[in-house]
Amino acid sequence: MALSEASLCLNHMLLSNSSSNFGKQRNLGLVQFHHSLRTLGNGIKRCGFRSISFCSTDRKNLTKISCLLSCKGQRADRVSGLTADDGRPRSLSINGKTNVSNVQELNELLQSDGEGVASGDTNGVGTVGGRKGIEEEAWDLLKESVVYYCANPIGTIAASDTSSSSILNYDQVFIRDFIPSGIAFLLKGEYDIVRNFILHTLQLQSWEKTMDCHSPGQGLMPASFKVRTVPLDGDNSVTEDVLDPDFGEAAIGRVAPVDSGLWWIILLRAYGKCTGDLSVQERVDVQTGIKMILKLCLADGFDMFPTLLVTDGSCMIDRRMGIHGHPLEIQALFYSALLCAREMLAPEDGSADLIRALNNRLVALSFHIREYYWIDMKKLNEIYRYKTEEYSYDAVNKFNIYPDQIPSWLVEFMPSRGGYLIGNLQPAHMDFRFFSLGNLWSIVGGLATVDQSHAILDLVEEKWSELVADMPLKICYPALEGQEWRIITGSDPKNTAWSYHNGGSWPTLLWQLTVACMKMNRLEIAEKAVMLAERRLSRDKWPEYYDTRRARFIGKQSRLFQTWSIAGYLVAKLLLANPSAAKVLITEEDSELVNAFSCMLSANPRRKRGRKGFKQPFII
Repeated sequence: MALSEASLCLNHMLLSNSSSNFGKQRNLGLVQFHHSLRTLGNGIKRCGFRSISFCSTDRKNLTKISCLLSCKGQRADRVSGLTADDGRPRSLSINGKTNVSNVQELNELLQSDGEGVASGDTNGVGTVGGRKGIEEEAWDLLKESVVYYCANPIGTIAASDTSSSSILNYDQVFIRDFIPSGIAFLLKGEYDIVRNFILHTLQLQSWEKTMDCHSPGQGLMPASFKVRTVPLDGDNSVTEDVLDPDFGEAAIGRVAPVDSGLWWIILLRAYGKCTGDLSVQERVDVQTGIKMILKLCLADGFDMFPTLLVTDGSCMIDRRMGIHGHPLEIQALFYSALLCAREMLAPEDGSADLIRALNNRLVALSFHIREYYWIDMKKLNEIYRYKTEEYSYDAVNKFNIYPDQIPSWLVEFMPSRGGYLIGNLQPAHMDFRFFSLGNLWSIVGGLATVDQSHAILDLVEEKWSELVADMPLKICYPALEGQEWRIITGSDPKNTAWSYHNGGSWPTLLWQLTVACMKMNRLEIAEKAVMLAERRLSRDKWPEYYDTRRARFIGKQSRLFQTWSIAGYLVAKLLLANPSAAKVLITEEDSELVNAFSCMLSANPRRKRGRKGFKQPFII
């Protein structure tokens, strides 16, 4: 837009006698103010004009609340240094020059700064007076991504890539994507946005969810939601904010998000740990929400295993990648959410059966994953010598795994020091791929034993060039190629080899790696990964993911200014600066689970089966 137009708006603000319209909570500095001015050319008014709006819902579960909103449901940011306490203009310091007290001088300085925000080519990350530090830039971008509902912050959009002509659903607030943003805000002491996110997404849990005349079970959390500002009762002068959730009925593939509710519970616990405010988790509606998620996950079905049975694409890997069945990522989040929920559930008579079922599942799940998902050189050699077609209650090869399933790449990949939890386990099938999120969160949530946790990090160190290379961290290893890629992904052009979910490198995984390293006191791994990421993230404009075996290229369909890439980096930096803060995310195994696990290892399956009155609901 023309600089003179920005000057008119700035003059209006400099001469204003009230600073209330500049925002009451955020002070994002002069950079974001000028970024906001640039949007005037697109017809968005941010210069203090306000209108009466309502935060409401209709009979489809929208809650009616009256509130004041600025245009588009956002607030104009306060510009530090523009006004004195009495409302008069005061001096600014720009490009090292102080006492910039008038618009003409400001215009000259902006015009002389080819790298500044007025140039219009920085997407909001340039600075007045040169390039700012990467952390400062990341915080500005994170705060710029905040979404408001009824004038209150409620989440962060998935990406702010203005260079892309196709928005799809990247302008929505995703549950899983907001987790690193929420953790970053908590560690920074900005609690309101996380509290609002928790309570408003809880309201969405009870919405009616239908696709092709079928409704999923109660307790399902949405994958994402969007704040829409619409005219109230057809009157364009009065608007209302409405939440528009997506439970999977509009998503690519139409898959319900199994991980959303699990992440919600984990964030709820982190909020209480970080703020010391337990009143949120003690609320009746929050307690009900926790129970609904647990009942949905603990419901009886046909499955004989304690792991959650899910479809392909129901978690971070939300496209067809051959993870249907019992993927490790879901099991790690499930176990962590169970521990967090048990810690937060209020003791009452109505919860006794639920807590009993929860404890039984924790024991069975931990045994199952640790015993059957774990693989190292010793276990790999055992599988290589497996006998098949064993029909007995004490069979060694319980899942009838054929030794010929061992892929050739694994023989070379498996180091003598280290190991990991495989990606999936089903009858006659082991998915030997290494999935980063599942393994890292197994460490954080206590699903892996202490020895296994160290071994996983040993593997990351030993196979640094494969799993990290030029940018942390591979979402899975190795990539599917050739005929295997065609069969498993359905020839997905987005998931070609070493791209996106098929072996792509995702910077957001940096924060999970850091938390896992904090728990095991292996800070040097996290520090090395963060230093590596800092070389490129800002320069590459914070991409969603990287392509190629060594992560040399920005992803071919990667969005820039991806919010969870930004937030993941910030969480990693905050934790490295204060390692003790990681305790808000870490869950430790209690002595009861350890004792129960030991009993399972020493028990005789045949004797156990013949015991009267004993009910064993899962294969362990």
